[in-house]
Amino acid sequence: MRVAYTLEQCWHRVPGGTAIAALEIARAMPNVRPDVELLGVSGRHGDDPSVDFDLSIDVAGLSVKGPLLYETSLRLRWPKVETVWPDLDVLHSTSIIPFASGRPQVVTVHDLAFLRHPEFFTRRGNAVFRRSLRAVRKRADRVIVSSQATFDDCVVAGIDKERLRLVPLGVRIVEPSPEESSRTLSALGVPTSYILFVGTIEPRKNLARLIEAVTSDATLPPLVVAGASGWGGSVGTLVADRVRFVGHVDDATLRVLYRSAMAFVYPSLWEGFGLPILEAMAQSTPVVTSAGTSTEEVAGGAAVLVDPTKTSSIVSGIAEVLRRRDEWAARSHARAREMTWDAAARSTAAVYDELVQR
Repeated sequence: MRVAYTLEQCWHRVPGGTAIAALEIARAMPNVRPDVELLGVSGRHGDDPSVDFDLSIDVAGLSVKGPLLYETSLRLRWPKVETVWPDLDVLHSTSIIPFASGRPQVVTVHDLAFLRHPEFFTRRGNAVFRRSLRAVRKRADRVIVSSQATFDDCVVAGIDKERLRLVPLGVRIVEPSPEESSRTLSALGVPTSYILFVGTIEPRKNLARLIEAVTSDATLPPLVVAGASGWGGSVGTLVADRVRFVGHVDDATLRVLYRSAMAFVYPSLWEGFGLPILEAMAQSTPVVTSAGTSTEEVAGGAAVLVDPTKTSSIVSGIAEVLRRRDEWAARSHARAREMTWDAAARSTAAVYDELVQR
């Protein structure tokens, strides 16, 4: 089975979870379905991806790239992926923007946050996402979502339930050595005891309220923030000795930060999945996250849940997870072992099977 597999998001300034999910499923696919040949497709880029991803499959470049590729794919249904990968069975667009093809198409929709919270996105971003959703309704034979929350949102947005398939994401468990951890933490200059936030700095991540929580209670450990700058202006008044920004870090450094943290706190206002939760759990780190969104679903009963709109709730959640840290760490580890990329790849291939058999 030959499947064109889009990877344009790997070249975004902030690739994020959509790129990680696409690449991890591509890495896992040969383990579970060696009969599925994934053929990477993106725009024609002359440089490496902006984040150091290991592209595990061959990637062919279409004649345009970036925003122009998205616009021509949506408006003109051009260029078709068959121009670089002939004889396809299926096209899998791994983000909400469908590429152009005459073959059956699978589209992955990670979230519809732009419908629920348009204020969290730029005007241009909202316009592109809304055009993309209309295209998904028209073109997608199957739509993959990573959470029941997004499944339900897609139904409300007019995508037939019969076309939707739930494929939860996974995580790799790779534990850093004590020597690696000591060396990395020393180089970063982070405190010996800290709580951690990981994510792009943008309004829906709710970082300003987390900073308010940490700085309002001197008994809590200081906060370390790892992630690329996004958009949306200031995250509030920072207290230098209570908040440490380390910016974007590579995967090895990120594993150390997760492993060494007293707790991982992720009070996001809206997520399609919440991959950093599983990444923290893979390092047996206790997790505090938001109730009532997909983050609660991903946590699977293994995290302390808080109201992300209330600073007092975030403070209480952090205090609770620190009070019973060993218990919550054990729950984290057990949850991470349940969620694998092999399972995600196997379920993804099953969606391809549906279209090929049809």
